[in-house]
Amino acid sequence: MTACIDLCLALVESDLGVEASRTVAKKMVVYHRRSGGQSQFSALLELEPKSDRIQTALSYAKRNLRKELSVDELADAASLSRRQFSRAFRVETGQSPARAVETLRVEAARSMIEEGNHPIDVVARENGFSDPERMRRAFIRAYGMPPQAVKRAARLEAA
Repeated sequence: MTACIDLCLALVESDLGVEASRTVAKKMVVYHRRSGGQSQFSALLELEPKSDRIQTALSYAKRNLRKELSVDELADAASLSRRQFSRAFRVETGQSPARAVETLRVEAARSMIEEGNHPIDVVARENGFSDPERMRRAFIRAYGMPPQAVKRAARLEAA
């Protein structure tokens, strides 16, 4: 099914241009340009990488959030030098690799909090935050509220 969506987006891009294709992809909540075998995540959608190499690095990061994920490691995943990767990453996504990894971690942590009853320290550890306080600060930057507030809201919604 996703191959049909990819084909349709390619046709829209061919007929109406890149911006029209991106708009359609966003409305459908799918990647504008996907490499094979990936799940759909809104953080990756927001980053909108233009090249397969940067998208490959982001996919690698998403699969390995529990690890430290250095720029060197992400550059290796993209088959680029560290300098070339950092420059291309910022041009394509509008942010640093570290900020993008934090965005992916926060999104995965939020999903884990909303879908389960895991302690905050376990959520932090499973998503690559060095400690719960670092995750709390990242949540406040991303959502304007700490993870505990997200957890309470999820419980209220479930009830």
